[in-house]
Amino acid sequence: MVEVKRVSDISDLEGIKALQELNLSGNISPEEASHEGFLTASYTMDFLLEMHNDEPSIIAKVDDDVVGYALVSTKKMRSSHDLLDGLFNAIDNCEYRQQSLSEINYVVVGQLCVAKDYRGQGLVQALYSHFRDCLHNQYDYLVTDVAKANVRSLKAHHKTGFQVINELEYGGFGWDIVLWDWR
Repeated sequence: MVEVKRVSDISDLEGIKALQELNLSGNISPEEASHEGFLTASYTMDFLLEMHNDEPSIIAKVDDDVVGYALVSTKKMRSSHDLLDGLFNAIDNCEYRQQSLSEINYVVVGQLCVAKDYRGQGLVQALYSHFRDCLHNQYDYLVTDVAKANVRSLKAHHKTGFQVINELEYGGFGWDIVLWDWR
């Protein structure tokens, strides 16, 4: 049975790191990336611990194995990683409902991943539902970016309730900035 919860110890972070490594775009074939999705950023254990100490992330576990995760990234974390800093800067330059996001209290999904054997079973929605349950009293929006080439991830985000609010280009890829309105 899958349990969705917040990260509670170092073994949870180690599980996140192991799942991340399996799904990085450089560690899978282009065909698998096209059909299954992929991750672009590799985070160190030290950075994952720093994120956890700021705001624990959301994980899905089966027994002792992490089978999915959604990393919680607050504005405090923005300068701790170049890719996150760039994403926060891009989000701050967006508007939603005629208001600059730089003036809104939002939280970012630093990365989302579901293990291959657990895809297509509603785990993305379960992770995001728990994310919202834990943090909706603190933040108005949940925001992230999704590589335009990652069609599977874009579909999962739309199904959850995210909408595309802008686009950006970095690292040679096109990205959609997506927002889930919690208000």
